[in-house]
Amino acid sequence: MSSRDTILATIRRSLDATPGDRTRAATVASRLADAPSGIIPARGQLPDDKRIKLFAKMLEDVSATVERLSDVNDLPGRLAEFLKGHNLPPQIVRGEDEMLSTLPWKNAKTLEVKVGRADGTEMVGLSRAFGGVAETGTLMLASGPANPTSVNFLPEVHVVAIRAEDIAGDYESVFARLRETYGTGNMPRTFNLITGASRSADIEQTLLLGAHGPRRLHVMIVG
Repeated sequence: MSSRDTILATIRRSLDATPGDRTRAATVASRLADAPSGIIPARGQLPDDKRIKLFAKMLEDVSATVERLSDVNDLPGRLAEFLKGHNLPPQIVRGEDEMLSTLPWKNAKTLEVKVGRADGTEMVGLSRAFGGVAETGTLMLASGPANPTSVNFLPEVHVVAIRAEDIAGDYESVFARLRETYGTGNMPRTFNLITGASRSADIEQTLLLGAHGPRRLHVMIVG
């Protein structure tokens, strides 16, 4: 037996299960198909405007910065202003997301845009979030050519665009939309949950930003 076989056999014995148990397999298949929801906190169950304000507040509580845009076409210019205001180079890397690809990037004449995966040399990455969770200020990003995971973690500064309508009150709502969007057996390879900039206080309880990823998170809420 391989190490994997040994570990799985130990788990089966502890659960009093046997390989090929059709009853257990049917139970698992039923649970996956129905995707039951747990207890949903009331904190995020708010009208649209209040829910978005809660989302922004929760982000700011974890040291992220937030701005709102009424028109998605303003994003390139506002992004260029953000970079200039924080003394950052006017270069970004982004994926092939449809919303980002159709923006009037030429209007931000000083901004250089690289399309594709981040390689660690870029200072600023731009992603589009699949969804957001108001109760915790969490961004939910699906991987793929549209939004490479490397853009989420390699640049020092991570800018995330999210449509206001994609901000839900709770995780369950976003996961339900994820299953509906991708369908059975077609989930993205990775689904990242991001709450604030990367941080750690493992060493002497001293807070260090950028420990495992970006030092700064800036969120642009569109709509």
